[in-house]
Formats: sequence, C-alpha cells, structure tokens
Amino acid sequence: MSSTFGPNWIEAGWRAGATMLRAFWKLARQLFHEAAGTLFALFAIYAGAACWKQIHQPDGEWMAAFAAAYTAVLAFFSISSFRSARRVR
Repeated sequence: MSSTFGPNWIEAGWRAGATMLRAFWKLARQLFHEAAGTLFALFAIYAGAACWKQIHQPDGEWMAAFAAAYTAVLAFFSISSFRSARRVR
C-alpha cells in the first residue's frame, strides 16, 4: 500500500458516496414531482377539452359540470406537484 493513502480513504469514499446518493435522491424526487405535475396538466387539458365539447352538446350541462370539476381537481394536483418539486430539500 502506498504511503499516500492513509487509513481515512475508506471513510472519505464512504462520505463521498453518501453525498452523491443524497444529491441523486433529491434529483430523483424533484424529477418525479415535475413529471407527475406535467402528466396532471396534460390530463387537465384533455378534461377541459371534454368539458368544452359537452357544453356544446344538447343536454350536456351535467356532464360539462362534472368535466369542469374534474379539470379543476387535476389542475390543482398539477400545481401542487410543481410546488412540491420546488420544496424538495
């Protein structure tokens, strides 16, 4: 064993690995929340289009109201997912 490596190289490697895994875990959590927010936003857009379609149908007021409520819930989930992504620590 070379004299340049002291007994602390294992501990230093362990700490470096732990720091890297902590950073990777933060990145993975943030990416998950952003991907979920994007999917919820896409579903909200699709539900909004269904709501618009039902508004123009005869006797489609109840379905339009249901689609509007569903759109609002999905938009809320999308916004809360993006807010969660910003709060990842």
